[in-house]
Amino acid sequence: RNKKQVPSFRKLLKTSKVKLENKLKNKQHKQQSTLKKYRKEQRKLRQAVKDAVSKKPFPLEDPKGKRPVKRIEKEEEEEEEALPLDMMDEDDLQLMKDLGQRASFLTRDLSSSEPVHAKKRKHEHVIDKYEKIPRTLQTAPEKELIHLLPIKDKSGIIPQTREKPDIDSNKDEEDQEEEMELEEEIIEDPIPEMTIEEHLIARKKKLQEKKLHIATLASAVLSDPESNIKKLKELRSMLMEQDPDVAVTVRKLVVVSLMELFKDITPSYKIRPLTEAEKSTKIRKETQKLREFEEGLVSQYKFYLENLEQMVKDWKQRKLKKSNVVSLKAYKGLAEVAVKSLCELLVTLPHFNFHNNIIVLIVPLMNDMSKSISEMCCEAVKKLFKQDKLGQASLGVIKVISGFVKGRNYEVRPEWKKAEEKLERELREAEASESTEKKLKLHTETLNMVFVTYFRILKKAQRSPLLPAVLEGLAKFAHLINVEFFDDLLVVLHTLIESGDLSYQESLHCVQTAFHILSGQGDVLNIDPMKFYTHLYKTLFKLHAGATNESVEIVLQCLDVMLTKRRKQVSQQRALAFIKRLCTLALQVLPNSSIGILATIRILMHTFPKTDLLLDNESQGSGVFLPELDEPEYCNAQNTALWELHALRRHYHPIVKRFAAHLIAGAPSEGSEALKPELSRRSAVELFETYSMAAMTFNPPVESSNPQKKDKFLQGDSFLNEDLNQLVKRHCSEVAIQSPLDFTKYLKTSLR
Repeated sequence: RNKKQVPSFRKLLKTSKVKLENKLKNKQHKQQSTLKKYRKEQRKLRQAVKDAVSKKPFPLEDPKGKRPVKRIEKEEEEEEEALPLDMMDEDDLQLMKDLGQRASFLTRDLSSSEPVHAKKRKHEHVIDKYEKIPRTLQTAPEKELIHLLPIKDKSGIIPQTREKPDIDSNKDEEDQEEEMELEEEIIEDPIPEMTIEEHLIARKKKLQEKKLHIATLASAVLSDPESNIKKLKELRSMLMEQDPDVAVTVRKLVVVSLMELFKDITPSYKIRPLTEAEKSTKIRKETQKLREFEEGLVSQYKFYLENLEQMVKDWKQRKLKKSNVVSLKAYKGLAEVAVKSLCELLVTLPHFNFHNNIIVLIVPLMNDMSKSISEMCCEAVKKLFKQDKLGQASLGVIKVISGFVKGRNYEVRPEWKKAEEKLERELREAEASESTEKKLKLHTETLNMVFVTYFRILKKAQRSPLLPAVLEGLAKFAHLINVEFFDDLLVVLHTLIESGDLSYQESLHCVQTAFHILSGQGDVLNIDPMKFYTHLYKTLFKLHAGATNESVEIVLQCLDVMLTKRRKQVSQQRALAFIKRLCTLALQVLPNSSIGILATIRILMHTFPKTDLLLDNESQGSGVFLPELDEPEYCNAQNTALWELHALRRHYHPIVKRFAAHLIAGAPSEGSEALKPELSRRSAVELFETYSMAAMTFNPPVESSNPQKKDKFLQGDSFLNEDLNQLVKRHCSEVAIQSPLDFTKYLKTSLR
């Protein structure tokens, strides 16, 4: 059984608009035809009056048999319409003869029996003349018959008819006359021009009325949603406000009001459509009322989302509508309010109907050219990931993102992947009442979609702007990747590093990902990561106090994974080389980076105790230290010393000075040179973030010095030495002598 599809709100609007236009055209056509008919009747009446006055009456029958020629011709023309005299009675014929002798025959009502006066008065009153104008007879119109199917009986076929119902046309004519009068009044009374102040006052008054109306409807819905659910339709109809003075503001207010209403009255479950069996079952009045409320709520919520989608499309297409109520500049403001409402519904109603439709609308807008809209959508997705307990909504977002990224050939903004990077941690931290198996299934499916997107980009779109985010995500989630992909993934990462197309931060992410893989399940693999050690060692000096200072955090994370967690696979020569290079690097970075690097050196000296030989001036073994060599295993780092610590001991930052003194003393855990617990118990990354100078202030603040006040102040030359004063005076008194400057003689001597 085919069900008739319910038309959408936009179709209803279009249909109603077409109906109104057709009705207006029909009314205008009917009005014109009525006017034509009226004019035609007036012309006929005027002509009849003229004929009655100008022409002389003549008898219907000439007794002498003489008839005028014109009369004979006229009778021949009207022969078909005239009634034959032989078919009339004698009385009727005599009456017609008597009336034919009188001039008032054409102008007198035949039904009247009043006497007719042949003579006219010379001076008649104006009213009498008006009364003499002929009037139309109000005869009952013939009723039209509708022929029905005939009935057959013994006598034969009996035709059946029915009178056609009359349409009261008088009302339409009266309405038309009223409309014509109104139009004439409008034309006659033009709208007076208003000043700017009067216009603003009128606009403020209109806006206040609209606000009161919106507040009244919203209050009615909130007070009793089940009884006043129809008020939502009335409120939603205000989204089509046509007053150009307040249209944009009213539409924005209605969008926000409806969003808040749906957040308040929406139940905490998804409303499903009723089955045929449920519809046919008898239920109580309360249940029926609840069903009607749910159906109305879902219907109005759907139409509301369609309205928001249309606002965004209007802004994207940038096309003016026929009504021309909203300007092109106002489209963006409406679109921003619509997107904000969609983001709010995405976060607050993840359980309700049409949530996947909202996701499909929001995900493409995360890549929008407008920064405000893009950031709004990205923040909404991040909030959804954080508060999603089950992971079902997050999975839906990931699926849409994966498909969209693939459809756009991976040419999208990196904030797609930054939103995904926090997903796994948030899912693992979430606590829900659902079973562990269901959560594990959802999380596994989500991770599969994320890694499929990552691997597609690594394989097919290595020049995509998403690559940095992909590498960062792989570095965080590398411990969750299947062991079967490790070999291929390490080859791809090394190829990316050697290609030279990556930025320094991207290459650091590649190194970080590789060692995360090898530190987890990759321990069982027989893979030599020496090429990754070499790459990091030779690129450490790219860090400085400028733009690359923020990359120090990634370097500290890499060093922790490469050296500390893999201490059994790291040789002493490699550890010595990294300590020496890190100590040199601490001289050219910002204080927070120096603190993080010195904290890493402290951890390495504890992890590799024999590295304390770098604190001694005596060399160990043969060879000379080669700082320019890029191979940490063969640079002879055992034959150098950490002389940089003495320079850092005189640093202006107190924490850097404290760490330098601590390392010079051999990094003791007890004694006067030991660190305080707030420094020793924190990791290198935590110290880097704690003493950050992102706010462009000293951290900790520098103590202000209070100089002693002097009783006497030296002025002028008294500040200078006596000999210096004499020298200055002598040079000032000398007259400047201009001598030509000739550099050719020096050039000749240098050439010889």
